[in-house]
Amino acid sequence: MSTRFLMIGPEDGKDVLKCLSAPARLSMLELLHIRGPLNVNEIAEALDLPQSTTSTHLNVLEEAGLIRTEVSKARKGSQKICHAVHEEIVLSFASHARTAQEAIEVAMPVGLYSGYEVFAPCGMCSRDGIIGYLDSPDTFLAPDRMKAGLLWFTRGYVDYQFPNNARIKGAEVKELEVILELSSEVPGTSDNWPSDITLSINGKSIGAWTSPGDFGDRRGKYTPDWWKLRGSQYGVLKCFRVTENGTFIDGIRVSETSLSDLNLLEHRSIRLRIEVPETAEHPGGINIFGRGFGNYDQDIVLRLKI
Repeated sequence: MSTRFLMIGPEDGKDVLKCLSAPARLSMLELLHIRGPLNVNEIAEALDLPQSTTSTHLNVLEEAGLIRTEVSKARKGSQKICHAVHEEIVLSFASHARTAQEAIEVAMPVGLYSGYEVFAPCGMCSRDGIIGYLDSPDTFLAPDRMKAGLLWFTRGYVDYQFPNNARIKGAEVKELEVILELSSEVPGTSDNWPSDITLSINGKSIGAWTSPGDFGDRRGKYTPDWWKLRGSQYGVLKCFRVTENGTFIDGIRVSETSLSDLNLLEHRSIRLRIEVPETAEHPGGINIFGRGFGNYDQDIVLRLKI
């Protein structure tokens, strides 16, 4: 069985460390690991905490990416089921130095795609407002797309072309990572709206992640105030990592696609495709969050570990 682990550093792990500083939240994580998925009432009863206090702590844990929740039917209405995301959390003081010395990183704005085929509902916006026309695929040709901090579509793909800086440097790539913030896309929002989102490198599918929903229960940390609350607010930060042993999403092996399958030495660029294919079992659309939107103020990051 693959271990679901999270590695953090002193800088990028501040939110996680702050979240774990509360004994009640540590107890909740331990409870979920011991007993498995539980609803809010079960957690409150097991830890002898008020339901309101429990809900507040669980929201903090979810925002830090340490738990995930799903809504299911109950005898009366619905209930929120909580799942632990990681089995291990590792704090590494050496990771920052290693990244600086042994990795080549490029951040790509979400609007700087090199090709696309998208289907409505679709659109883009910058920190300042809507770009072009909503639900018109032709808007994806607009020059202002380079300012986009959020784009969305129901089905199709966007392509990005990254420089193959490892090839230029003459260095062997040991791992390739793609880090980006994603969610499903539905008119309005819905926590329960699964979507199969596939990533490909140089024409080779590396893996698919099923987004649980399109999140609008609260405003994203960096989402501008003008963007209406009923619109997509934030996503989930996902890390796709390709090694010689296969592809991993957040530490969990999801496919056999390895670095050798990507033929990195044969290409002057690294082509990334983000797609909701026609054949998806859950064709629930996609939101791609960049700088100025969502919970993580970053573009699409491609990291080559050498």
